[in-house]
Amino acid sequence: MKGRRVQWSCWLAGAALALGACGEPPRGDRADGLSPRDGATAGRDAARLLDASRGDGRAGPQQGSCPIFPADNAWNTDISAMAVHANSQRFINRLGANTALHPDFGTVYRGAPNGIPYVIVAPNQPKVPVAFDPYGDESDPGPYPLPPDAPIEGGPNGTGDRHVIAVDSIGCKLYELYRAFPRQGGVRWEAEGGAIFDLRSNALRPIGWTSADAAGLPIFAGLVRRGEVLRGRIDHALRVTFAVTRRAFVLPATHYASSATDADLPPMGLRLRLKASYDLAGFSTPIQVILRALQRYGMFVADNGGDWFLSGAPDPQWSDDELAELRRVHGRDFEVVETGPIRTRY
Repeated sequence: MKGRRVQWSCWLAGAALALGACGEPPRGDRADGLSPRDGATAGRDAARLLDASRGDGRAGPQQGSCPIFPADNAWNTDISAMAVHANSQRFINRLGANTALHPDFGTVYRGAPNGIPYVIVAPNQPKVPVAFDPYGDESDPGPYPLPPDAPIEGGPNGTGDRHVIAVDSIGCKLYELYRAFPRQGGVRWEAEGGAIFDLRSNALRPIGWTSADAAGLPIFAGLVRRGEVLRGRIDHALRVTFAVTRRAFVLPATHYASSATDADLPPMGLRLRLKASYDLAGFSTPIQVILRALQRYGMFVADNGGDWFLSGAPDPQWSDDELAELRRVHGRDFEVVETGPIRTRY
């Protein structure tokens, strides 16, 4: 069971929620005199902070005729040579050095496709209105090109995050919803929040804004997708969740979802990297592809959820037995990378 915008310190083993007093501050709880900055400006800041262009000649990940963000985007940045964060070991100890990496995707779980699904839509896919509550003030109003049967995380009757993702791979737009519900057969939808991303742009969400993910990041960019694994290479960072995060963020994240201020807790946007010394021998070929991506591109802390839960898209052709090999990797096998200042105010 995964957490979301409201984070409770009373998570038990990342599996149960109970009401508490440690949830996200109310919307509009910004420091006096500060207001959200333009997302494009923040994107340029993030690019400078991450020294994103590595000049390795790769075009970056693609979906159809579109890039999944530019090659110099933070998601597509090779971080294998970047410095280890000064607080890396304290972060890892707090997150669980002995906790196993958990593949939060696969074939089927509890009768529904296991993972965060997505649908590829044509540019002429009819767009439908989406009513947002309670995060309408930080959501892109749409309309959104959602088929009536767009796949929902957890299935039509899912009670969790219910993410819905639509990718226009010709118009190069990414549409993402959080806690999405089709109404009247899908002619309109309701959701708690939503975001639209231009896949050809490095522009971020405005500072202080969430997205369909708590961190304000795109979800699709960080999923393990089977097609990439079959190709033998994942050219982007991945997405990971933790049960308790800090009231802080690091670009390219633009939002926090906690009231906890402990400096050893991970801020949204923190980037972890599998150590280069970690031996991949003994893992199956598909799992080696995933682990190499974690060594080269790492993973972003993107949401509140199970500890060390690695995100991916469901596919009936995954081998759940192979994916279980990821559990042989533990928190102690990772390190935190220095990618820029930790921001505690919007």
